[in-house]
Amino acid sequence: MNSVEQHIKEFPYQIILGSNSPRRQELLKSLGFTFLNKPINADESFPANLQAEEICLYLAEKKADAYAEDLQDDEILITADTIVWCEGKVFNKPANFVEGKKMLETLSGKMHEVFTGVCLKSGNKQTTFYDVSKVYFKKLKPEEIEYYLTNYSPYDKAGGYGVQDWLGYVGIDKIEGSFYNVMGLPVKELYEELVKF
Repeated sequence: MNSVEQHIKEFPYQIILGSNSPRRQELLKSLGFTFLNKPINADESFPANLQAEEICLYLAEKKADAYAEDLQDDEILITADTIVWCEGKVFNKPANFVEGKKMLETLSGKMHEVFTGVCLKSGNKQTTFYDVSKVYFKKLKPEEIEYYLTNYSPYDKAGGYGVQDWLGYVGIDKIEGSFYNVMGLPVKELYEELVKF
């Protein structure tokens, strides 16, 4: 057994992922760690004066604070929040078709930033960090936006789209930074922070 394999197998914490996101579950599983999944339903409002990374860090911590059980010293809770930031405004999950259409029309033909904030919390310790990726969209045709919203229902995704589904395939010119961060979890940074923790 090499040192990386040993570290993952003998990781001294019970990891708890506090997330409803199947994408975050899939990414954490792909890192090789075993974990319990305990979704947290937290209110996702935030103070209006927060900007960009401040929003996702605030919400990641807010989700950690909403975890119902007491954490033991050998347990580590992972919570995360992803936002889309474009032209000084935050784009959260669209409430409906009309909102989704408006979001995608705004993002069309532009660069936007995707921020994911992550909070790691145990019984006696807490750390937060974030990652940012730049996503460049081509000019989307109205019929592409309508087709996507009708067939893929991206209403659980910040910015109204998923990088790993149809609109990501046909609409993204390039990404600067981590693809996985856009998916919802900056796995390289998460791995490094878990090793440090």
